[in-house]
Amino acid sequence: MTDPKKRLDQMIAKLRKNDFRITPQRLAILKILASSTNHPSVENIYGKVKKDFPTTSLATVYKTLIVLKEIGEVLELGFGDGGNRYDGNKPNPHPHLICTGCGTIMDPDLESLGDMTEALKRATGFQILTHRLDFFGLCPDCQKSRSAR
Repeated sequence: MTDPKKRLDQMIAKLRKNDFRITPQRLAILKILASSTNHPSVENIYGKVKKDFPTTSLATVYKTLIVLKEIGEVLELGFGDGGNRYDGNKPNPHPHLICTGCGTIMDPDLESLGDMTEALKRATGFQILTHRLDFFGLCPDCQKSRSAR
């Protein structure tokens, strides 16, 4: 995990560089994304922000996420059910472990991904612009609860 304070500072700097305002609500959203390791949904972010800023709208969260995506400061993980999740801690493409039981998303340390990307470029001639690699299965907690039945 990246240092949340450092990530927050990077996000703020990039927003300012692109002439976006840092409102208290936007700052709250940035803090959630910078410190999150669980890839929150819009609804999760909204629920947390609403505690401190009750007048914040869901549209504010969506608009902030759109801006952050445009400037490369958040990674959106889209799923077929429309339940997108967001990674502000590690905004660059990286692999994910996704539990089909509880929906937990984890970031494994996979050093060999860079090697695989280079091998694919050499083997195919593709200019790879981005990638997404997801592994689906059951987390240890879900495995335990299933074996206990």
